[in-house]
Amino acid sequence: MAKPKKSKTKDVGKGLAIDGFCGWDGDILVLNVLGTPSAKQDVIGKPKGNQLKISVTATPENGKATDHMVRFLAKQFRVAVNDIEVVFGRFNINKQLRIKAPKQLPAVISKQLDALD
Repeated sequence: MAKPKKSKTKDVGKGLAIDGFCGWDGDILVLNVLGTPSAKQDVIGKPKGNQLKISVTATPENGKATDHMVRFLAKQFRVAVNDIEVVFGRFNINKQLRIKAPKQLPAVISKQLDALD
């Protein structure tokens, strides 16, 4: 049996409880994600309960879909890939991400954060 390749992202803990699918922890955006691998295109979808649906084209093998999602989101939030931390769910569709000091917010996230104020 082949040994799984090491990924650049990793789980770092149990996560932070937040209301809705996103919230702030200082200058860090905490995002609860429902991931969809093997999609036709990379896209940030609509909220589903306390998660935001995010689809990526990568296959769910050895964390490849999560790595791809992190790279995709880094572009969307205009941050470095290393500024996005996978708190939990690296090998699961249910994830929590921490995005350090995002320079840009997608509309669905901006709308949610405005509603929380």
